[in-house]
Amino acid sequence: MNSSAFTVLFVAFLFLSLALRFWLASRQIRHVMTHRHAVPAEFAEKISLEAHQKAADYTITKTKFGQILLLVNTAVLVGFTLLGGLQWLSNTLFAISGPGMWYQIGLLVAFTCISSLIDLPFDYYRQFVLEEKFGFNKMRPGLFFADMIKGAVLGAVIGLPLVWVVLSLMEKSGDLWWLYAWLVWSGFQLLMLVLYPSVIAPLFNKFTPLEEGDVRSRIEGLMQRTGFASKGLFVMDGSKRSAHGNAYFSGFGAAKRIVFFDTLLSRLTAPEIEAVLAHELGHFKHKHIIKRIVTLFALSLAFLALLGYLKNQVWFYSGLGIDPHLLAPANDNAMALILFMLALPVFTFPLSPLSSISSRKHEFEADAFAAQQTNAQDLVSALVKMYEDNASTLTPDPLHSAFYDSHPPAHIRIEKLLHASKRSTQSA
Repeated sequence: MNSSAFTVLFVAFLFLSLALRFWLASRQIRHVMTHRHAVPAEFAEKISLEAHQKAADYTITKTKFGQILLLVNTAVLVGFTLLGGLQWLSNTLFAISGPGMWYQIGLLVAFTCISSLIDLPFDYYRQFVLEEKFGFNKMRPGLFFADMIKGAVLGAVIGLPLVWVVLSLMEKSGDLWWLYAWLVWSGFQLLMLVLYPSVIAPLFNKFTPLEEGDVRSRIEGLMQRTGFASKGLFVMDGSKRSAHGNAYFSGFGAAKRIVFFDTLLSRLTAPEIEAVLAHELGHFKHKHIIKRIVTLFALSLAFLALLGYLKNQVWFYSGLGIDPHLLAPANDNAMALILFMLALPVFTFPLSPLSSISSRKHEFEADAFAAQQTNAQDLVSALVKMYEDNASTLTPDPLHSAFYDSHPPAHIRIEKLLHASKRSTQSA
């Protein structure tokens, strides 16, 4: 392939991706607006019209904001690539530092900082205007910027050594560098799964042991029935940032821990909390986490192998606005990483429904497990409260949902649970 052909291919996929995303967003807005006037019949006795309309307005507002963000991100992408932004940045840093590892790390750091600064006003608007408007923001600006600084420092402490190792492998380990880099990256991911619950997460949130009582007794009984071993049951102070609620388990192997948002515990009854956790444990029992890790590792291996090929192709650089002749030998590695990260989503977005299909299958399996271990009606009741509290629309556009939503639409999910509850009652 020559550089002109690749440029045309990139622009074509970029335009098609942009058009597809806008079409999906417009479908979502129309579909939610059309159904805004009435609560779906199956939820009419559980969710008020006011709450339903709040969810509709929240969804529409987020979708419109997403359209603006999409235009900005597309402009930034074009600016970095075809309009010469990365070439200018590379030339500037090269003139300062000369060839070598410092230039390459500097290029990655500078690119990350510029991208983060561009994202900053939109992140601030999302938190303090959009989320504030619908009553979800509990964060003060000081905490927002403290989180940002902590995240940047943590990213530097963890990320820079990893980047140095990968760049060194790209430079010194020959044509199979991508295989060695994949082994390092996979080991790093597994290490993060172990360290995140006990080392990283507490830097941002406070975790306190779940108090003794009915909720803890139910959870411990459920864990005993399902054979789930955990490092502990914790409550996270999610309310200092957001009114949204959730529950999850994190970690890997012996480091697994169960975490509840304090906002969730304040809203659900003990049986509902047990049912929600049973769903999360369903992912564990069906080995969904392991399956997702294996899938992630397989995809990362394939993508790194692809990068191993593209890294040596002149048209890959010149087709994305970079003059490869201005890159000194062994100094194109950082540029290859950046270009690959920028271009890959453009070509892979149309495949998004494949990921959603797999994720939804896992969600149905976890729901079925919860219905076996607890009362399905309790999970239904909990989900309805969570949909209401999080202002999740009950009427998403099916096609938009297929591309963006990892969980099934509310009515499909609850319908399956009600069928499971009915079968359980009949068998009893």
